[in-house]
Amino acid sequence: MTDFKINPDFTITDEQALRSLYQPTHPLASVKSLSALDTHAQDFIRRAPFLCIGTQNPDGKADVSPRGDPVGFVKILDRHHLAIPDRPGNNRLDTMVNIVANPSVGLLFIIPGFDDTLRVNGQASLVTDPAILDSMSVKDRTPKLAIVVRVTEVFLHCAKAFRRSHLWDPEHFQDRSEMPSLAKIILDQTTGAPSDAAQMRKIDDELEEDYRKTLY
Repeated sequence: MTDFKINPDFTITDEQALRSLYQPTHPLASVKSLSALDTHAQDFIRRAPFLCIGTQNPDGKADVSPRGDPVGFVKILDRHHLAIPDRPGNNRLDTMVNIVANPSVGLLFIIPGFDDTLRVNGQASLVTDPAILDSMSVKDRTPKLAIVVRVTEVFLHCAKAFRRSHLWDPEHFQDRSEMPSLAKIILDQTTGAPSDAAQMRKIDDELEEDYRKTLY
């Protein structure tokens, strides 16, 4: 496969050129953005077991990380603040390191079965306040910290992307076994996966056992 190169004759480099490709923004879309969590936004967040958080480092390098827990895991502190528990992971700490350097974050809340999503933008802080962390304990395990977001913008996003992708439609679900396991993929990409199938199954089983022991 040859390296792809963008033809500069077909690149959009300014907002005016960008907007010329599209119809004007729908009037309702222009005014739907709120600066605080209203009743509907709060209800959406309380129902959501999953979100993605987008961050950037000082050089503009972007990162998106998934966060998931039982329904209601994100705590609404008031109309302008919410808190997200940080559960055990791989300890790369990409999201937290970025927040320390650049507190601007974007959140996308997703509810299984809902085609619309909730977008929240704001400024994040890393907090170790026991009063917040204790309320987020699961199975007697308390998170080391919480990401507290001061909300500056919130709005619901339409259903088109989820309907185009058929994300919740079982007829469009794909067979996970058609790709290698996560452990094999990472080993292939790094040190090399073992050729012995039994050894690879042992590694996969160890990963599943690690999930069982360290989710919280």
